[in-house]
Amino acid sequence: MDNDTRKSRFPDDSVGLVKPQIAHFDSPLALACGRSLPAYDLIYETYGTLNEQRTNAVLICHALSGHHHAAGYHSSDDRKPGWWDAHIGPGKSIDTNRFFVVAVNNLGGCHGSTGPCATDPETGRQWGPDFPMMTVGDWVHSQARLADQLGIERFAAIVGGSLGGMQVMQWTLAYPERVANAVIIAATHKLSAQNIAFNEVARQAIRSDPDFNDGWYAEHGTVPRRGLKLARMVGHITYLSEDAMGTKFGRDLRSDDLNFGYDVEFQVESYLRYQGDAFSTAFDANTYLLMTKVLDYFDPAAAHGGDLAAALAPARCPFLVVSFTTDWRFPPTRSQELVDALIHAGKRVSYANIDSPHGHDAFLLPEPRYQAVFAGFMARVARDLGVHTP
Repeated sequence: MDNDTRKSRFPDDSVGLVKPQIAHFDSPLALACGRSLPAYDLIYETYGTLNEQRTNAVLICHALSGHHHAAGYHSSDDRKPGWWDAHIGPGKSIDTNRFFVVAVNNLGGCHGSTGPCATDPETGRQWGPDFPMMTVGDWVHSQARLADQLGIERFAAIVGGSLGGMQVMQWTLAYPERVANAVIIAATHKLSAQNIAFNEVARQAIRSDPDFNDGWYAEHGTVPRRGLKLARMVGHITYLSEDAMGTKFGRDLRSDDLNFGYDVEFQVESYLRYQGDAFSTAFDANTYLLMTKVLDYFDPAAAHGGDLAAALAPARCPFLVVSFTTDWRFPPTRSQELVDALIHAGKRVSYANIDSPHGHDAFLLPEPRYQAVFAGFMARVARDLGVHTP
């Protein structure tokens, strides 16, 4: 699409129309669980232009329910852009006039990369619950292979929020020479017992749905929508702060009178049910189970006797760590633990705790101070690497 057409249909700071691409890999990928994938696909999108030196690439790592569509639009009829469009585009924090951005859907996903919905080449049936367990390390190894295929030896920055931030952390440990800068947002180096408990409640909601059929729901022509809906409702409560929910809904009723029953009466009930219903038709149950276990497993310090500073020793790059004051899913204290460990390990780190009422979801939103910190760091990345508009 030419620039005039793009500008007439989309905002000036949008990357405009984008088209997903698929990378196929025939070489087996050994996994941490002891199994391997004989072959697999990764679906991804790119925004901006890779410069001749191939030094301006930025990798975006997504969170639990995220995917490769991080910015722009798939058609002129799209009502909403990609999930991180607020931060990716011309003149935005990740400025596509400067950077070539790669956003990939992780293995085990349900948006085009090989996962439980794909066909097992050995059996000819859908993988379903037989799809191998994944770890953050497995994802990073597969992403490194994608970078090889794209001819990117080193990323100018690797960026991610929540589960995406865990991937950024793992990149700096597994491939330190391939990461020039790391941005870790609203993330933690390991889940608390409370977080693991929330994930288990969500998994049990799905697994106890009569339509789950031990994970073989596709072969039975069913979808465990009730379980997925409940899992999303539980998760969504943890993504918002008490203040955000109070400001948005309070105790407002949908009508003027109490019904004295179990139908939807409060606005917050209506909101959660809507979110659950929408999610249950757009996400795969086996993928949700897998993604939450990936979260649970991540703990780079475990192999070092719990010493996070020792675990971070391989990292070479500068870090930006961002937290949000009302994020009780991954609270600022956990980010501060990471920052302290990075300092103890002798790493360069900048830290910002952003005052926001929006809880964990704040990392997705265009908070002014958050944008200023994020954009300032990325501008420094561009300057240090001599990255200019291609």
